[in-house]
Amino acid sequence: MRSDEMSGKLLEAFPAAIIEESHFRDETTLRIKASALRDICLYSRDNLGFNYLIDLSSVDHFGDEPRYEVVYELYSMKDCVHLRLKISVSEDDCNVPTVSDIWPTADWHEREAYDMMGLHFTNHPDLRRILMWDGYPYHPLRKDFPLQGKHSEMAGVAFTEPAPLAGGPFVTVPTDGTTQVREPRARHAGDLLLPEKFIAEP
Repeated sequence: MRSDEMSGKLLEAFPAAIIEESHFRDETTLRIKASALRDICLYSRDNLGFNYLIDLSSVDHFGDEPRYEVVYELYSMKDCVHLRLKISVSEDDCNVPTVSDIWPTADWHEREAYDMMGLHFTNHPDLRRILMWDGYPYHPLRKDFPLQGKHSEMAGVAFTEPAPLAGGPFVTVPTDGTTQVREPRARHAGDLLLPEKFIAEP
């Protein structure tokens, strides 16, 4: 069964919960209502054979409302078919129902989205930070988090200081060249054999 056939079955089963359907390069994406997430995920696993959650990621649409988006990449081992589900999450209510009991691989993915983006996954069995330390006050993947970081300190645990960016190894500089030229390692003509006119000044 193809992904568009499976999405058609979801449209039949949940006509009021599917907001948008799109297809691109044999991939199907369904934007769904967050309130129907668990029902659609359970149906996808039990009735359509999507027995593997490849990935769960979050997107910050800073300046828009709803601000956040959670993306679920499903896969059927039997049919070798992908399906992508997307939900929108308001900045005022960052609660998302967990799917870790449906697909165990969601456990660490949800913890990462909680840690880095500040999304709360209700009924998750162990929702705690996975990269930053407990008590860290920020969520570094939010778009309003500065690239150089912020000062934070927990006595006896850890601290952070803003990192100077001028001339740093990961700082790009404006140029008319391609993405390859904009990379920091391309600042010197000797790194990549490129015409001088495309080499950004340090």
